[in-house]
Amino acid sequence: MKIVDAKVIITSPGRNFVTLKLTTDSGITGLGDGTLNGRELAVASYLSEHIAPLLIGRDPRRIEDIWQYLYHGAYWRRGPVTMSAISAVDMALWDIKGKSFGAPVHELLGGACRDGVLVYGHANGSDIPDTIAAVQNYLGMGYRAVRAQTGVPGLTGVYGVGRGDLFYEPAAKGWPSEETWSTEKYLNVVPDLFNQLRDTVGPDVHLLHDGHHRMTPNQAAWLGQRLEDARLFWLEDVTPAEHQESFRHVRNHTTTPLAVGEVFNSVHDCSTLISEQLIDYIRTPPARAGGITGARKIAAFAEVYGVKTGFHGATDLSPVAMAAALQVDLTIPNFGIQEYMRHTPETDAVFPHSYHFADGYLHAGTAPGLGVDIDETLAENFPYVPAYLPVNRLEDGTVHPW
Repeated sequence: MKIVDAKVIITSPGRNFVTLKLTTDSGITGLGDGTLNGRELAVASYLSEHIAPLLIGRDPRRIEDIWQYLYHGAYWRRGPVTMSAISAVDMALWDIKGKSFGAPVHELLGGACRDGVLVYGHANGSDIPDTIAAVQNYLGMGYRAVRAQTGVPGLTGVYGVGRGDLFYEPAAKGWPSEETWSTEKYLNVVPDLFNQLRDTVGPDVHLLHDGHHRMTPNQAAWLGQRLEDARLFWLEDVTPAEHQESFRHVRNHTTTPLAVGEVFNSVHDCSTLISEQLIDYIRTPPARAGGITGARKIAAFAEVYGVKTGFHGATDLSPVAMAAALQVDLTIPNFGIQEYMRHTPETDAVFPHSYHFADGYLHAGTAPGLGVDIDETLAENFPYVPAYLPVNRLEDGTVHPW
């Protein structure tokens, strides 16, 4: 079997997605997601100009060899653009391999460790009562775990609170918007949110929260302490993780479980966090880690240290990426939870898929490969539109992590 074509498809059914479609001489095709929010064309160019020509004539069944060839062979390796491109290739190769055997990918990875994949949804509101109502709405839909984000008095732009509920998407068309932020005002609200939430929903619901890299280690430690009685499933991205050592300070001052890693690109970005057990959950998904192959490398390393996975799964990734994440989720012993933001009906129509939600879990289905297809004719009806995530500034105008 040989790869005879590598096609990059860019479509925007509600948001922008970059899809790699590989075709073999036997007629089997495979899909991979190369989307990088706000930098989609950089990955598309990397794929079409640098990687696609290298794939033609190669045996798609030699997945590890191709992964090493693209990773080590480039010399200038890692980084979000390179690893998103490698991720797309790797997903497509596994998709082909699964289809060639007539089996879902997870059957080729050792088989399922569980019957379903626990997922969490995103509940948000303009204030605490609105957020509590949104959480209750998710529970009514069958979710067992919910991330809660609330508006902050005095701030008009707060991460996690924006357009839509089920289909919340912070990226907006045109140039990046600029929002004003105050961590101090945010810290005045969040403990009250989770105290009231726990009193409302009881002890059995898993509650999560995302700090989105906006706190100093001291602020993160303070918040973690205040949330201990609420018994969060996790507190995510409390401080910028480029400084892995800063999590030592947070870890030493709170027992609230910590999660981080959606912006990482390889196991090297989280080696200290994992080996020193400074976090409880690693969030680097297949779409960022170099595909299914790269994500499994991270998961295997984390398993040694008792760290579980919690892959990123927002709408900045297509159903192809979600399907790839589910294949890994099903097969690793240290799975923790999977983020699940529902796509719009337009996206689901462009990317028909076999996975489905039921009773708080996602089920991958039994379709061969990843279990996702792309309607290329329909995709053409949604051309690329430049869109960016917001830029954050403190009240004095200083640029701050968004």
